[in-house]
Amino acid sequence: MNRWEHLFHGEFADRRKLLSGLTLEQVTARASAQSHSIYDELWHAALWQTIMVDRDEALYERTWQAGLRYPEHPPTDLAEWNALVEDFLAGLERALAWTTSPEKLHAEVNPGETMADILYGLAVHNAYHLGKIVALRQAMNAWPA
Repeated sequence: MNRWEHLFHGEFADRRKLLSGLTLEQVTARASAQSHSIYDELWHAALWQTIMVDRDEALYERTWQAGLRYPEHPPTDLAEWNALVEDFLAGLERALAWTTSPEKLHAEVNPGETMADILYGLAVHNAYHLGKIVALRQAMNAWPA
């Protein structure tokens, strides 16, 4: 496993396992009025991952710049949650596609910032939100996965 695979797949619990075995009630539950749900945390992480990996400026403007950083509504069924999980996991694979050559990794995507810089930041961002998901699962006795 190379360092990029380690960062996006292997640093802690398997991502698919971490996000599996949950009910709709569990993914929408909030520990407090201030907290986000598991769904909120993954939606946020998947959105940022798509913006960064796909270099999607239009999505960034429509959502992030407009203040939409968490979903406006919870999922209506488990299929919506499962689709989000698959989208997030597919985004991990798209992130790894950037790591297949030094030219891709060292491409300057913003002034003074390479795609490698973006990917390191994304790995940290994902780890933060996945860690919050684990903590939420632990609080509701839904861990280990």
